[in-house]
Amino acid sequence: MIRFFLLQNRQGKTRLSKWYVPPPTGGNKDNGAPSYATADSTATDAEKARIESEVHRLVTSRDKKYTNFIEFNNYKLIYRRYAGLFFTIAVDMHDNELSYLESIHLFVELLDSYFNNVCELDIVFNFNKVYMILDEYMLAGEIEETSKREILDRVKFLDKLD
Repeated sequence: MIRFFLLQNRQGKTRLSKWYVPPPTGGNKDNGAPSYATADSTATDAEKARIESEVHRLVTSRDKKYTNFIEFNNYKLIYRRYAGLFFTIAVDMHDNELSYLESIHLFVELLDSYFNNVCELDIVFNFNKVYMILDEYMLAGEIEETSKREILDRVKFLDKLD
């Protein structure tokens, strides 16, 4: 299952952040297991920002000769760099890394097809369209559709409704 999906630039600015599972807020007082905050608490937002900055630090400082997989807390980070953008997915430890690496590539292809040679400014100024594409591709932490044509047809249909 996908925990979160991040899209960050080289400077560490998060351009897209989609959380499917709330971040752990620290240890539980009884047994030391991580507890999860409610989705609307400010502690959750602070924890998300902390995790995003830590993920950026790990991904950008990593040498190119290493793999694109990092064990982080209780899950794995799978990342890929395209131009100045880092696409990162956090998944469960037992999930297949290569399938998620391929899913990052498919998401980039979707953006590229929709925006006709996507760049960071397209993502910044059309963030609602980017979230719509991501929601058509991934739903509730699972990959919903893998056909590029199907996803783009659905997104174009939704554009007509606006």
